Amino acid sequence: MINFRRSTAVLLGLLATTALAGPAPAWADEEPAPEPPRVELVLDVSGSMRAADIDGRSRISVAQQAFNDVVDALPEETQLGIRVLGATYRGKDKKVGCQDTQQIVPVGPVDRTAAKAAVATLRPTGFTPVGLALRSAAQDLGSGATTRRIVLITDGEDTCAPPDPCEVARELAAQGTSLVVDTLGLAPDEKVRRQLLCIASATGGTYTAAQSAEELTGRIKQLVERAGDTHTRAPTVVGGANACDSAPLLAPGVYADREAFSEHRYYRVPVRPGQELRASVSIALDRPVNRDYGVLLRATAADGRELVRGADAGSGRADVLSAGLRWSATADDEDAAETAESSAPVVEPTTVCLVVSNSFAPRPGTAATPGMPVELTIDVVAAAPAPDGPDLGRGWVLLALLTVAGLITGLLAGLLTRWWVATWREN
Repeated sequence: MINFRRSTAVLLGLLATTALAGPAPAWADEEPAPEPPRVELVLDVSGSMRAADIDGRSRISVAQQAFNDVVDALPEETQLGIRVLGATYRGKDKKVGCQDTQQIVPVGPVDRTAAKAAVATLRPTGFTPVGLALRSAAQDLGSGATTRRIVLITDGEDTCAPPDPCEVARELAAQGTSLVVDTLGLAPDEKVRRQLLCIASATGGTYTAAQSAEELTGRIKQLVERAGDTHTRAPTVVGGANACDSAPLLAPGVYADREAFSEHRYYRVPVRPGQELRASVSIALDRPVNRDYGVLLRATAADGRELVRGADAGSGRADVLSAGLRWSATADDEDAAETAESSAPVVEPTTVCLVVSNSFAPRPGTAATPGMPVELTIDVVAAAPAPDGPDLGRGWVLLALLTVAGLITGLLAGLLTRWWVATWREN
């Protein structure tokens, strides 16, 4: 009874202390909930969008249909906003018209009915303040540690500079805002293409010319889905070297770099015994290139000996090329077996060189700088043991086994042939 009373008193004391002190603090190493993907579509509604040259329809009607299809297929977790430019001012005062940009759908969980209704009321009207719209869209998306995307759809170059849209894109990239701008051109105009390519290149985005309603819808959907795939881990900017000795040493993670045409870039990754290296690389085609190209990812030893490779090739129909590889030092590696003299385990990690190469060639007039956007993903995990298989031996044992198997096979073939000839003659 006495013990019970003491226990009760202790319990009441602990409860009172907890009530006075408030809730228990959270652990310091608890990870915050991941941010949702954040995307803003920026649509040009200037007067030139009235042109009816896409599948016999006006550019604005094609864009409106594409927006409706994208909103209907939007993943639930994606936060989407819509901003327009040149949509309200009908006058000729350029100073006023060049301030004409509004956010018609705030960035957040999307009310599909309201979003489609807002887009349906748009009519081609005014000027084309692309630079101002991009700067405003970046503010709409806010700050954060994860990657956010702007998808710009326009049929003309900026008519309101300053601010120049290329300078705005460089400004956003220099701020380290983890912001990517992808551009879609609706008119086959060389000046427009160069400007949109400049915007995309500055932020690590892509440029695409959409010449049909199907192309526009498919590309916007692809970019929105890509935002969901990449938003949780903003790549770390790294600079590859031109040789293994001077290459940066990388831990598991996602990295961003740029690679010139037909260049080789080197990176180093430490891999300990019993671990497996998994790596992949993607290079975005953010500018026109010649057909028939490829991307090669190799893992080499420090002495240059190739360990494994992965490759991908294209012919002008893809906007991203990717290659991957896996490598681990196995216990029955022939070179290791010949050189190992001690039974003591090796604890020093092996430095593996990753080499990213490409066979892109620019079309005439295409800017060679900056390099093509590269995204490198590296992971090091516990090596999975290879499944056991029948051991036929090696060296002289294997040669003797193959010789005996060949003699037996030849003898059986000869006996069957003699039997068949004798049977055929009798019949």
